Amino acid sequence: MARRALKLASLAAATSGIYLYGNKFLDPNDFGVVRVGRAIATTAVITYDYLTSLRSVPYGSEEYDFLKSQVHLRSAERLRELCCANRGTFIKVGQHLGALDYLLPEEYTRTLKVLHSQAPQSTRQEIEQVIREDLGKEVLLLVVKKIFPDFEFMWLVEEAKKNLPLELDFLNEGRNAEKVAHMLRNFDFLKVPRIYWELSTRRVLLMEFMEGGQVNDRAYMERNGINVNEISRNLGKLYSEMIFVNGFVHCDPHPGNVLVKKCPASGKAHIILLDHGLYQVLSESFRMDYCRLWQALIKADMKRVQKYSQRLGAGDLYPLFACMLTARSWESVNRGIDRSPVSASEDVEIRSNAAAYLPQITQLLNNVPRQMLLLLKTNDLLRGIESALHTRASASSFLNMSRCCIRAVSTYQRSKSHSLYRRAQISLTEALSLWQINLYELFLWLKGSQLGNWVIALLSRMHHSMY
Repeated sequence: MARRALKLASLAAATSGIYLYGNKFLDPNDFGVVRVGRAIATTAVITYDYLTSLRSVPYGSEEYDFLKSQVHLRSAERLRELCCANRGTFIKVGQHLGALDYLLPEEYTRTLKVLHSQAPQSTRQEIEQVIREDLGKEVLLLVVKKIFPDFEFMWLVEEAKKNLPLELDFLNEGRNAEKVAHMLRNFDFLKVPRIYWELSTRRVLLMEFMEGGQVNDRAYMERNGINVNEISRNLGKLYSEMIFVNGFVHCDPHPGNVLVKKCPASGKAHIILLDHGLYQVLSESFRMDYCRLWQALIKADMKRVQKYSQRLGAGDLYPLFACMLTARSWESVNRGIDRSPVSASEDVEIRSNAAAYLPQITQLLNNVPRQMLLLLKTNDLLRGIESALHTRASASSFLNMSRCCIRAVSTYQRSKSHSLYRRAQISLTEALSLWQINLYELFLWLKGSQLGNWVIALLSRMHHSMY
């Protein structure tokens, strides 16, 4: 029981420790020491609460479950208060955690979701100071490493150094917005705010005002006659196109940055994509390995899953890597992630394993290419949205991914071939593969539709009448 309590404490400590990557430089003139103190104090209080509150209660009893829920809630509220007090990158991590419905206890996600739409505002001086934090972060993370030797946090420092200046450059954000709008111009359901360049600078960005409901607000969609499955399917199309085909990925799709709205004139549901400061550009070799890995995951080809996971830096931890990418259990990965929906027992297994395997998870995050880190974050946020909409592991999402992977790999192969015959062969194989997916999608639609039921019933009657 003590070990289980320690695992819960370690999970909370690691979660709180992640926030240390947003701490202020240890300069009393900048009041950074106050922010450092808050984070360390929050980590200590949460850890102490888990260790003492559950220590003398029999594991698995009703009392244990009740007390654990209360500790989760208190800890989540402390983390939310820490985010609101320290602001800056603490808010961004809090927004990420609030979207992980499938991974974190409900008490955490419910409490932290408020940061998606009601985050406190930071002054420009507070934001710019984040860029000057690097030495402070490294010192603090070394201290955390001493206290919690099982966990590795230094990759957070490297990513923060690289990404924060880009997020604070509003001209860069404007260029990203225009690039992705042009890149995905064939998706008429996507809306990206127009940039008013004549009124924008590196410090000020003026864009078109757009409003709507948050993409994880199922109740809003039902009230406004928006098809939840269509939104989930279209969001999957957008990100499959960005990741597999273009290699230019919007990496902050928390629900506050993805809105939905029904157009009064056309009746079509639009997806509004906001906050274009953080994008990941994928190298061609990385993108191809990632495409082939997802193809292997969808086909449950374990040899290729191992091969491409290891090429992406997972090493012997490739089973854990596959589970992290898919948010499914290893048993489901082996069986085929498109074969069955996520069950309640599998959800419990995933949540339990997240705490049990935190040292291996942090080791894996430290080993994979830096490009992978933002993709994992993006995957987590998208899975959180699907979980809130009850559309996780839908067949249509995997079919769309398959289409994009086939197109991407075929385009790459044609670009490397100098033979006209070989390019024609690749194009024919691509066309046949896409046709097979379309045929399978039609089968699934018929199977789930009233027309399909009538056809099946008619064929059944014809079969019996013949005998």
